[in-house]
Amino acid sequence: MEPVKIRIREHEYIVRGGENEGDVHRIAEYVNNKMEEIQGGTAGLSEKKTAILAALNIAGEYFQLLKERDELLDKIRRRTESMIGNIDSAIG
Repeated sequence: MEPVKIRIREHEYIVRGGENEGDVHRIAEYVNNKMEEIQGGTAGLSEKKTAILAALNIAGEYFQLLKERDELLDKIRRRTESMIGNIDSAIG
């Protein structure tokens, strides 16, 4: 992928990643929004502290989604096993 110029707060960065350019811009916008959300809720935070709190917030969301995904996969697995048992009973 070609380098992409993004803007986080008042700083520009050149990034290169596996995502397409549109994805990189959406990710940058998401990070920017998180930082603005945190900065707006707490006056006087340095940019570094704002970035750390935004990273923790995003990581928390990520781990919550992983947990929900794992719970859903477990539910699907249990349901599939139950359906296979029902089919085996109907056949046998």
